[in-house]
Amino acid sequence: MLKNLFSSGKKPENLTQTIETFLQEYRSQCFPDGVMQALTKVNVLLKKKTYILELTLPFACQGELEDIARELVTELDIDIELSLTFAINPVRSHAIKGIKNIVAIASGKGGVGKSTTAVNIAYALMAEGAKVGILDADIYGPSIPTMLGIENQRPSSLDGKLMQPLSANGLTAMSIGFLVSDSDATVWRGPMASSAFSQMLNETAWDSAAGTAEQELDYLIIDMPPGTGDIQLTLAQKVPVAATIVTTPQDIALKDAVKGINMFDKVKVPVLGVIENMSYHICDNCGHHSHLFGQGGAQTITEQYKVDLLGQLPLNIQIREDSDAGNTTVLANTAGEITTMYRKIARNMAAQLYYQLDANSPYTVEIISLDQ
Repeated sequence: MLKNLFSSGKKPENLTQTIETFLQEYRSQCFPDGVMQALTKVNVLLKKKTYILELTLPFACQGELEDIARELVTELDIDIELSLTFAINPVRSHAIKGIKNIVAIASGKGGVGKSTTAVNIAYALMAEGAKVGILDADIYGPSIPTMLGIENQRPSSLDGKLMQPLSANGLTAMSIGFLVSDSDATVWRGPMASSAFSQMLNETAWDSAAGTAEQELDYLIIDMPPGTGDIQLTLAQKVPVAATIVTTPQDIALKDAVKGINMFDKVKVPVLGVIENMSYHICDNCGHHSHLFGQGGAQTITEQYKVDLLGQLPLNIQIREDSDAGNTTVLANTAGEITTMYRKIARNMAAQLYYQLDANSPYTVEIISLDQ
């Protein structure tokens, strides 16, 4: 973009104005109307030949701002220092203490990598600048404790009323797997499972994970059980913010993803978008992309139902090995290509939450209560 602005190769006289113009004209899935439109505060300062960009944003997107800064450095041959503040506010009112926003990660069927995606998205949001927690609501098959590498730990209680969540590399976590054995959880009837979910959501001190400083969570990621039956409907009604659907390109998975979109529509939970997992396989030898489970399916349903395609992830053995070992890919290889994909998906999801539901969003013309 800057090459178009300065095709003559001459440095502009007013670099501060140039930087602001670039931020205004920049476009991406995170910033459909430019960065300036999303900023709640911006200062461009010059200090000892270094341009300092003091930016305050309403959603987690640190990685994209770092990419923008690198592009400015390259194109303008200047030094830039970023000073980022994320002023993330609740987009909908709720009574759950210690949490600003809740996003349910759901799938119409099992086996699509929903839990793996949920954990990586949670860590990716942390990398993007947010305070994050995860709640394992998959009552019948809690896998989050294993994926976080803390399956043998148990939560405590300081007052006998609220449970202290656990901390896994800075991620605040709660799961039925911390409280009962897997074999006990699998024989629960629907009302018992729903009651357990409600207790974990409402009776956890989310802002005070064991061993961490007390701080309110910007986002709580909920790993929902797979399916669209009665238990999923009941749990969805208790989640007051928004949802993201995980699917694979297979026709049967896509049909179930549509069921998931319709389920959340019935309980007035907005769908932020769809993540297509196992979208393609990359050959280790030649790098060829093979679409083993089909191609273009998620794009079709997102266009049909007018929701965002948040991103596409490859079928990659490292993701599975990292999850099984309790060493999440986003943490195991912070600079890797897969981590970059997860981080982009995470900030796209955070951006959609802001643009669709926040009262200060530039797209919010009239505020309609979804809690009624």
